[in-house]
Amino acid sequence: MSQSRPRLGAVAALAMAAVLTLTACQSDDLPGASALGGDPSPSASESVPPLKLVSSIAKGAKDVPVDRELSVRATGGSIESVQVTSPAGKVPGEVQADGTRWAASGRLEPGTSYTMTTVAERSDGTRVTRTARFSTQALTLDQQTYPSVAPLAGETVGVGMPVIVTFDLPVTDKATFEKHMEVTSSPSQPGAWHWISDTEAHWRPKSYWKAGTDVHVDVDINSVPAGKGIYGQESRELDFHVGDAHIYRVNAQTHQMKVFSNGKLLRTLPITTGKPGFTTRSGVKVIIEKFDVKRMNSETVGIPAGSADSYDIDDVQWAMRVTYSGEFIHAAPWSVGSQGYANVSHGCTGMSTANAAWLYAMSRRGDVVEYTGTDRPMTLTNGYGDWNESFRQYRQGSALS
Repeated sequence: MSQSRPRLGAVAALAMAAVLTLTACQSDDLPGASALGGDPSPSASESVPPLKLVSSIAKGAKDVPVDRELSVRATGGSIESVQVTSPAGKVPGEVQADGTRWAASGRLEPGTSYTMTTVAERSDGTRVTRTARFSTQALTLDQQTYPSVAPLAGETVGVGMPVIVTFDLPVTDKATFEKHMEVTSSPSQPGAWHWISDTEAHWRPKSYWKAGTDVHVDVDINSVPAGKGIYGQESRELDFHVGDAHIYRVNAQTHQMKVFSNGKLLRTLPITTGKPGFTTRSGVKVIIEKFDVKRMNSETVGIPAGSADSYDIDDVQWAMRVTYSGEFIHAAPWSVGSQGYANVSHGCTGMSTANAAWLYAMSRRGDVVEYTGTDRPMTLTNGYGDWNESFRQYRQGSALS
């Protein structure tokens, strides 16, 4: 068990790891058979073959890797059941229909002792029970990577919201991890994973989410190898909902924002965007976070205090971030005279306080803002920039492409 962070899906983890670690063979010492399932003794019927049980983890094994597969095979009879238990719970598994093999359906936990009890039946009907014990390797936090997932469980988001999984330690075996990460939705929509870095993977549908979609995210990476001796620390599973299709179209040449909801134009708002030297990026942006009041200081975007373009405003209202580099949509009462006519901001999209309040109230994380009219492009990684590549390009960022 890891140190301070909680682990989810312990039972599932136990099962899978157990599947991977039994490597020695143990045979049934039934009457008439040797400990290794050899020739029957003269008193045993020569027509009854010896029952032999072979496990994938050796009896008494220690420091078993948590990604070892756990299974049991039988010859000369059939398996009735296998119970694998630990202080953390049972490891689930299933016996094949012909009774010749049992395999765990989960993974093992680190630093855990297991007891495996197998009940089998010889071909003459004799029932045999065998018990084996083993333990798994202990892992430190530096050997386990923890996944954080956005959106949050139960959150309602906009149609542009990607699924974002962030790991606190690098994942170098991305293909193995990606095989255990799944996004499903109702209604179903095709999509793909894209690895932004060794610590961040995004999933987006081919097109914007359909309004009203319910999405299920399953990051089943507990005890899965991440590469370089690191394993997944915890599995995460959550559901979120996609709300109305809010798409805001900003044209930096006409200085207007058209606000659409579910395809219907609600309002056209006069705005201002970035002046020369602070050009607003064109492309598809997604609302990342919202602040009813936010301090904005030019030093945070590389404009030094005391310079001609410096600013420090304590109470900017109705601010919605659309890039990591500092572009927001917000109330800008100081530039109302230019809104609809000229671009005078430092890259943000400014509008009147009343219009900003109205837009803020209807917006949520994941709503789409499409910018046109400038020669400065939006990029994939400057915020939720997932829509700035074609789907064909985007899915090339999958480790399984």
